[in-house]
Amino acid sequence: MDIAATTHDRILILDFGSQVTQLIARRLRESGVYCEVWPYNNAAPARIAAFNPRGIILSGGPASVTQGDSPRAPEEIFQIGLPILGICYGQQTLAAQLGGVVESGHAAEFGRAVVEVTAECALTHGVWSPGARETVWMSHGDRITVLPPGFRVVAQSEGAPFALIANDERRYYGTMFHPEVVHTPHGAALLRNFTHDVCGCTGDWTMGAYRAEAVARIRAQVGGGRVVCGLSGGVDSSVAAVLIHEAIGEQLTCIYVDHGLMRAGESAQVVATFRDRFNIKLVHVDAADMFLGALAGVTDPEVKRKTIGRLFIEVFEAEQGKIGGADFLAQGTLYPDVIESVSATGGPSVTIKSHHNVGGLPADMRMKLVEPLRDLFKDEVRALGFELGMPQEIVGRHPFPGPGLAIRIPGEVTRERADLLRRVDTIYLQEIRAAGLYDAIWQAFAVLLPVRTVGVMGDGRTYESACALRAVTSTDGMTADVYPFSMEFLTRVAGRIVNEVRGVNRVTYDITSKPPGTIEWE
Repeated sequence: MDIAATTHDRILILDFGSQVTQLIARRLRESGVYCEVWPYNNAAPARIAAFNPRGIILSGGPASVTQGDSPRAPEEIFQIGLPILGICYGQQTLAAQLGGVVESGHAAEFGRAVVEVTAECALTHGVWSPGARETVWMSHGDRITVLPPGFRVVAQSEGAPFALIANDERRYYGTMFHPEVVHTPHGAALLRNFTHDVCGCTGDWTMGAYRAEAVARIRAQVGGGRVVCGLSGGVDSSVAAVLIHEAIGEQLTCIYVDHGLMRAGESAQVVATFRDRFNIKLVHVDAADMFLGALAGVTDPEVKRKTIGRLFIEVFEAEQGKIGGADFLAQGTLYPDVIESVSATGGPSVTIKSHHNVGGLPADMRMKLVEPLRDLFKDEVRALGFELGMPQEIVGRHPFPGPGLAIRIPGEVTRERADLLRRVDTIYLQEIRAAGLYDAIWQAFAVLLPVRTVGVMGDGRTYESACALRAVTSTDGMTADVYPFSMEFLTRVAGRIVNEVRGVNRVTYDITSKPPGTIEWE
């Protein structure tokens, strides 16, 4: 059982497949409440009892309660006397399972909506007042038409007459809207009322506590074993390495594999930082020829990821043999990696894409995994990094994927194309830093497109590659908005690229948010 689950008040979140379920966890953690997300169908009564939550939240999901085979909450949760909050689909199954009626065929609501607050309850106390009109974020096609016994209406909207419902005696609440997303302005306060006022949580879970508990978990898992850490140079693997080193010291060896797909100058920086600053044992492997050779002719993004994952493990297993063997492989896997990699048959969430940390490892890998950041979002990892005393230049870096530039080169990856993209990316990041925008952006990078375009330079015709620039703002990586560069900035960057990078004659800017797009192109 998780050490954190034995030392803090905690909330259990049952996941019905919403793509934003993890945001519920993030909001709760922001208010100092430890929580875990379990699939709705993996919540046996004995497991719930062992976890001993203060309350239960039922997430949203893509199914319809009106379908006979749609997911349901475990009946046992209604017998144990705990407060329950149902969100969207969670509200609907809560109502249906307690004797209410849910119907399809009514007006749906997607996006921002306005609710009229008609009464007060423990969820709205001090946040919403009766008579107020409040903005929320909706995403539903079905709606409750008959309330279950004991419930009353607290807020309503045009498309949801039971937008917020309450059963005060049993401490059951339901919202048709999503309080966990930032588009519901007071959503975090509503959730805090549930966790602190209704459930009685004290909010004592901090990053300092997580650090101590993670160290204890690592020591308990590893024992006297040896660990190799796959160091990519990014924030996640760097924080994981420093945390594990704090836990087990000389039992850790970091292996930095240069697959020929890093940004300019990055390999030298990583090696110097970890050997000189952190005094962590580091093996530097130049495997560019191996990786680029295996990627020759490969264009499918999933094949790229799995090829890179397979080669990483081959290199790790070879190197750990050279250092006398290792029992564990450490990775910087995060919560968003996990949620986007769950298959439709392995859990309720829909697969977006496999991630290099969780989707590309071979089934017969001999080492066991150590993933101390698996329950954290990116901003929480940064907070942990600062808690560990790591410098801003490492903790504040933009995310960089394990497969490196390979997933920023749609189509075949070659040494020449990687070199071309490196030069473009360097100019782009130089200009961002010079403009003082680096820390205002969650992630910025260039993509080398698999197309060639006609251009004119001087008096001659060119037929060269096009590139796309990407920059987004985000708080957790689950959703993202495009960064609104000025046209002056974009024009300056494009001018430098086409003038200084021979082989690129066209620059575009990607203005797609997430969703519907992902942050990376592959």
